[in-house]
Amino acid sequence: MAFPDDILTAEEDLVFHLHPHWKAVVRPVLILVFFLAATIVAWVMLPPTTGGEIGVAVVGVLGLAIGLRRGVWPLLVWRCTHYIFTDERILLQSGVLSRDRRDLPLARINDHAMSQSLLGRLLDYGRMTVDSIGDQLAVLEAVPRVQYVQTTLYELIEGAPEIVEEDEDVERAGDDKQAGDRTLGRR
Repeated sequence: MAFPDDILTAEEDLVFHLHPHWKAVVRPVLILVFFLAATIVAWVMLPPTTGGEIGVAVVGVLGLAIGLRRGVWPLLVWRCTHYIFTDERILLQSGVLSRDRRDLPLARINDHAMSQSLLGRLLDYGRMTVDSIGDQLAVLEAVPRVQYVQTTLYELIEGAPEIVEEDEDVERAGDDKQAGDRTLGRR
């Protein structure tokens, strides 16, 4: 399910809308491809007799059952897991048939940490642990660009200037330079 924008307040600005890292979909896709290929091979290789048709049906039913359980379901779970970072809170939403949502206001966050395995460093993902007041702990698995997300979260918590304000400073500096150029041109 897609994340509905009406959950955010009118004053709230979206910073990140993330799903777990794409590595979570590799295994399910490979499983689906394998069982599709196995069914096609069985259909081509088995003779068109009753026994062959039963063999194709058995391979197809097994492929469908395992493909749904190990292929389609993990894809749905990945698609329905959302990590939402705004300028006011972190929203964690998951669930395919039922939905679980957790809000962590930035003002209540005590600590946040991240860890990466060797594969996580190579593929740029990691685990992020967010600790808030009241001994509430949230663990975000397979966060893409976890170092950047953690740094941005730190800036949001500390109330650092937003990127938009930095861009305005750059524009102002450019305007000052143009004014200086005009002044130099008059001399």
